[in-house]
Amino acid sequence: MTQSIGPFVERFEPPVTAETPATDLLSGLTVAVKDNFDIAGTVTGGGNPEWAEDQAPAARHASAVQTLLENGAALVGKVHMDELAYSLMGVNARFGTPENPAAPSRVPGGSSSGSASAVASGLADIGLGSDTGGSVRLPASFCGLFGWRPTHGLVSGEGLLPLAESYDVPGFLTRELETLSLLGEIFADGQSADEDVRLVYPADVWRLCEDAAAAALKSALPKGDRNDSPLLPGGDLKELLPVFRTHQGYEVWQHFGSWIEKREPDFGPGIRDRFAMAARITAEEFEEAKTARAAFRAHLGRVLSPGTIMVYPTSPGPAPLLTDGNDIVETFRNRALSMLAIAGHGGLPQVSVPLAASQGSPLGLSLVAAPGSDRLLIETAKRFI
Repeated sequence: MTQSIGPFVERFEPPVTAETPATDLLSGLTVAVKDNFDIAGTVTGGGNPEWAEDQAPAARHASAVQTLLENGAALVGKVHMDELAYSLMGVNARFGTPENPAAPSRVPGGSSSGSASAVASGLADIGLGSDTGGSVRLPASFCGLFGWRPTHGLVSGEGLLPLAESYDVPGFLTRELETLSLLGEIFADGQSADEDVRLVYPADVWRLCEDAAAAALKSALPKGDRNDSPLLPGGDLKELLPVFRTHQGYEVWQHFGSWIEKREPDFGPGIRDRFAMAARITAEEFEEAKTARAAFRAHLGRVLSPGTIMVYPTSPGPAPLLTDGNDIVETFRNRALSMLAIAGHGGLPQVSVPLAASQGSPLGLSLVAAPGSDRLLIETAKRFI
């Protein structure tokens, strides 16, 4: 593992603010912005030095950044991330690994590693990150934070460096549910949060969680009967991961492939392997994955009737140790992606709630529902804290 570093690529002194905010909803709150969002006058480096060298300073703020400013937030800095967002652990071989303040011997999660580290350490109130395969949700679980992956397309991705656009969403990390609720008012304005809720605890997803972690989460759940109907008939989720990797990987290579072939960046371990895998995906394999994804999305549409919320662990367990070997980390990553791909495939909103701990490290519990249910999830999260 690389050395531990602070979360910031660049601190803004004084913080960046709007001259005349439209509202004061976020007044007094500070924001740390992941280095794949444009901030006017700064280079969007994407966690990779070669990419940063090839970019001119941004002409304007990304849409999500501008919205935060217009509602009174103050931007305190741009923060580290995994290289080009193509990882989940928060380990960047080029710059270092931001500390996990909640469990310093463990990884912070990624790719929104700096966003989570800054919020968990109290250096910012809001972390603006992006989530493709879990890059907001997993750091939230690892660092003991609330994490919100919005409905796909709800929050504008203008000014966000893409990874795989049919999965990419801007997302948010906070220490307080009240702060997340304010973000819901702003970015999900018009959504209803007043519906009859039916909670479902899909047994097939829970089985992907380590026994000790699952037991810790279940002991912290509100009392009452639990519907544990499996998400998929037969409870077999094994196809979600290869479909995600193929679909995402093909999109990734369409965006970055020509630049990589020309620039030959010196990617760190893991990142290099994933881009090499993406380069080999054929158009035929992508079409097969698209068909499988569409079938799963249709199934989700049948399962997630209005007011139905799935409840399951955000992660298979606590964050891996900084000293864990590649085999351990890869096994963990595969299980995590199988869980995280559910919302990604479906374009679903997901809120991770810091609920319990295992081995002295935080564990998140996730609430997932149909598209457009973001504010309902945030409101329902109050039942679990």
